[in-house]
Amino acid sequence: MIRRMVMFMLAGLLLAGCMASGGEREKTENGAAVPPAGSPPAETQPASTAPASPETPASEKQADEPVIIAENLRVPWSIEKFESTFYVSERPGSIVKIENGIAERQRVELAKELSGAAEAGLLGFVLAPDFARTKRAYAYYTYEDGAGQYNRIVILLLEDNVWKEETVLLDRIPSGRVHHGGRLKIGPDGMLYATAGDAADASLAQNLDSLGGKILRMQLDGSIPDDNPFPGSYVYSYGHRNPQGLVWAPDGTMYASEHGNRANDEINIIEPGLNYGWPVIQGTERRKGMLTPLFTSGSGTTWAPSGMAYDNGKLYVAALRGTAVMEFDPAAGTQRKVITGYGRIRDVMIHEDYLYFITNNTDGRGNPQPNDDKLYRVPLSAFAG
Repeated sequence: MIRRMVMFMLAGLLLAGCMASGGEREKTENGAAVPPAGSPPAETQPASTAPASPETPASEKQADEPVIIAENLRVPWSIEKFESTFYVSERPGSIVKIENGIAERQRVELAKELSGAAEAGLLGFVLAPDFARTKRAYAYYTYEDGAGQYNRIVILLLEDNVWKEETVLLDRIPSGRVHHGGRLKIGPDGMLYATAGDAADASLAQNLDSLGGKILRMQLDGSIPDDNPFPGSYVYSYGHRNPQGLVWAPDGTMYASEHGNRANDEINIIEPGLNYGWPVIQGTERRKGMLTPLFTSGSGTTWAPSGMAYDNGKLYVAALRGTAVMEFDPAAGTQRKVITGYGRIRDVMIHEDYLYFITNNTDGRGNPQPNDDKLYRVPLSAFAG
């Protein structure tokens, strides 16, 4: 088990790219300014060699400790992997490709101007199932135009090392000063799911005519599935405050993570058409017709949970304010921190025998260390016992 409380270990023998971190709920943070999410110019930069930490020389590093895959990330938000290549979305408007120890920052050309609001920018990113052939991906981003500030879900096409917005699948998802949601995942049913925050307007979460405060479900072409719980609606579940994580167990059970109010963060089992209570209930409160979470941080602790992964009956959840990767065991009803000492963590991914995670220390709410933010890898065997 990994419980290192040293704030930074740099692992040798790994190559890293030139790349910084995301935000979360306003109510649990200190209100520090978040870097603006303006789209940067195109650039492709060679990777540098990550030096061994003076505190932990590479020769002394234990095999079950996290190692650096890439560093100098700019407000990273989502991790995707295709074969041996990683793609990491960055809130300022880039995709970082990490392949064979070389990191390239790929420009993203969007039809709308990225919003500079707190927690906003290029958020969710997921490769299409046929990415090898089509070079397409799905993205969720916050934008501003003359009509206001909104979120939208689009298809991106990769051409000549540049991602270009090709098709809008869903537009005008509510957006505000905070609480944009933003996670995208393709479920085992082949549908595209998205988490949408309440845009700091709690009343939207209970309003079935609004897309805010919901988990949304659509076909990969953006159409509404016939079996969605509310006919003619993208809404899959409602009563959410700021959900930011989605994952499925092999048996099809769907889980989501959610930022609560005054702590009261949540891990939920998601069922179609159900009401998860915000803003009527929170924490362990109960009300007929509303769901109480599977796990809650309670009113005294804040996790600020974001990305999720699943392995062998356990949920692994990135915690921003909680500064950890947390492990939840739904069967046993237990929880613990399995990775600490790296600051704020935005997203996690499990592939084969490893868990990957990205830190989120440079979003204006953390305490960045040299060369933050970073993508790490750790063997799942480290969490045994």
